[in-house]
Amino acid sequence: MIATLEYADILDHSELVSEMVLKSDVMESYQEARNALNEDAEAQKLIKAFNDIKEQHEEVQRFGRYHPDYNVIMKKVRSTKREMDMHEKVAAFKVAERNLQQMLDDISEYIAFSVSDEIKAPRDGAALTDTGCGHGGKCGCNAS
Repeated sequence: MIATLEYADILDHSELVSEMVLKSDVMESYQEARNALNEDAEAQKLIKAFNDIKEQHEEVQRFGRYHPDYNVIMKKVRSTKREMDMHEKVAAFKVAERNLQQMLDDISEYIAFSVSDEIKAPRDGAALTDTGCGHGGKCGCNAS
């Protein structure tokens, strides 16, 4: 019975944390940037162009350098992505997205380390990957 009450308490606290995240300035900035991006016709056109060239890129990747259009498609992918990334609304969205991810990583790390310093915590959006121990290099491993 105690375990059930503990689980209920944990769930209540997790709901409070999620409400705090949803009401945070970081989440508000993210939602505003997402809405601005979704409403911008030029940005949507650039995103669609990038997705279309990405499909061609995947087709070319099947054959690699032996595909006759390999060099042309590779250059076009890079230039289309650069053009999309340089758009003001896309760039603002990516910054807001990174800020939200950073906040979620910080929360995860705080929760994990409050249990034990040995628990792996996600960093830079990479949960439990082989990029280190999760302590950000504090233990002396190569975290990058």
